[in-house]
Amino acid sequence: MKLFEMTSELLDECGKCRPRHARMREEEREPDFFGEVKPYADRVHQLIADWKKTSNEWIRKERPKHVHEAQIENAADMMTQFVVQSFYPKTGKKRFYDSIQSAEYLLKTMMAAMEEGTDDAQ
Repeated sequence: MKLFEMTSELLDECGKCRPRHARMREEEREPDFFGEVKPYADRVHQLIADWKKTSNEWIRKERPKHVHEAQIENAADMMTQFVVQSFYPKTGKKRFYDSIQSAEYLLKTMMAAMEEGTDDAQ
């Protein structure tokens, strides 16, 4: 999978976390960790790991103006956490929503940089 596709998929994943969290708060139930959370999180965490590795390679090669390796590291850590947190109703909203917003901003910035460039990330 190309970097642009992975970035787009992660952006979509960010968009799914808010409504999932709201639904879990509404239902006021704890999810089945092994039946519900773990299989979902394992798939997304693998995507995040692949994205992180590919993103860092892209940054070293293309040197985009507004995207740096430290941002990739921070976004990967945040996404790894909030994907799991989105299943739990007791997760605090402020930090959770701020983390999603931060990751979305970076992902959109990366996509714009890839669209501008003439590289093979797409």
